[in-house]
Amino acid sequence: MPDHHHAPESVRDFVGVGFGPSNLALAVAVAEHNAAVPDDDPIDALFLEKQAQFGWHRGMLVDGATMQVSFLKDLVTMRNPTSDFSFVSYLHAAGRLVEFVNHKAFFPLRAEFHAYLEWAAGRVADSVRYGAEVIAIRPRVTDGQVDGFEVDERAGDGTVRTHLARNVVLAPGLTPFLPDGVARSARIWHNSELVPRVAAADPAGIRTAVVVGAGQSAAESADYLHRRLPDAEVHAVFSRYGYAPADDSPFANRIFDPAAVDDYFDAPGDVKDMLTAYHRNTNYSVVDGDLIVDLYRTVYEERVLGRERLRIRHASRITALHDGPDHADLDIEYLPTGKTETLGADVVVYATGYRPSDALGLLGDAAGICLRDDAGRPRMGRDYRVATAPHVTAGIYLQGGTEHTHGLSSTLLSNIAVRAGEILGSVRDRRGAGTPHAAAYAPTGQR
Repeated sequence: MPDHHHAPESVRDFVGVGFGPSNLALAVAVAEHNAAVPDDDPIDALFLEKQAQFGWHRGMLVDGATMQVSFLKDLVTMRNPTSDFSFVSYLHAAGRLVEFVNHKAFFPLRAEFHAYLEWAAGRVADSVRYGAEVIAIRPRVTDGQVDGFEVDERAGDGTVRTHLARNVVLAPGLTPFLPDGVARSARIWHNSELVPRVAAADPAGIRTAVVVGAGQSAAESADYLHRRLPDAEVHAVFSRYGYAPADDSPFANRIFDPAAVDDYFDAPGDVKDMLTAYHRNTNYSVVDGDLIVDLYRTVYEERVLGRERLRIRHASRITALHDGPDHADLDIEYLPTGKTETLGADVVVYATGYRPSDALGLLGDAAGICLRDDAGRPRMGRDYRVATAPHVTAGIYLQGGTEHTHGLSSTLLSNIAVRAGEILGSVRDRRGAGTPHAAAYAPTGQR
């Protein structure tokens, strides 16, 4: 179907690309700001989301799974504790506040938190266009200066609409990662699609399932398949000797505090690397302690009863994978001895994590206006604005992809409320004001 272009509208303060929790938190911050200012001085923002409706990791909404972050770290509370967009306000609106309090739960069900996000998204729906894929972002040059961007979005019917904005806020999310040489198929899955894949499968046709990975999603996938496929063997393959527990102790959790972002941002590069290495076990390749205990209990109980369906293949790795028409053959090496065994599987689930999407890729050749560090990563301001060439007065903000400058909370829920307020504050403060020279805007250590 040929593209039909709609002429751009008036210049907006910003266009947000992507509408996951981070830009949802920003949309809520905008809504609250606009409700508090005169009608003639609102922030004009539009968010574009290629999904047909709001959804956040729907494929991993496994029954019984809980959040790994406190309900108080919702879309707003850490920024505005009195907000009626809070998780507590959602519970009150849903008629479950008393029951939740009686439950004494600090970590809600993931399905319930997703319902909260949907509730909040519905309240700011006027600022979002769903089914809108951003296909290009072009700098707009006036008198030799880049003072805005033209954002092209394509609707499902092929219609292309262009939006003008002084700033763009890019939140493209994460892309599922598979090892080299592994491709998705009818029986090779990434865990991000686990729930719909299992729902569409014939349980009788899955006698052997393999889960690859050692983190929270891998452990949840193994547990879910074991529960949902009562006649299948589930093999969990990972190179560690055992699942490693996540460090969610109170002092370690301070790495996610808003103040920790300031500390990390201002720290020298070697200190950044040290802090990240010390505290990777708060988030990466680690598993909730209770789930580890549950899985061990299952393995032990099955051994007692003489029917072992959950098999933990620790200190192992897959050295070869052949995806055939009827089943997949995997060569699994036991690392301590080097012995290799071939296993036939009906399903192989790779819980091998995600990689940040290329947020600046939509700029194409124009990404050259963005300044980069020695490793090729975007240089960032503390307010999440990309440092740009001197002739650029428009702003490019990133939600995600800033772990190298802002720390471990960059891709997590922990800090989205505060970050949304900081980005909105930056957009508001820069309205009508001259943009500092890029060198003055770069953080300490990047000038």
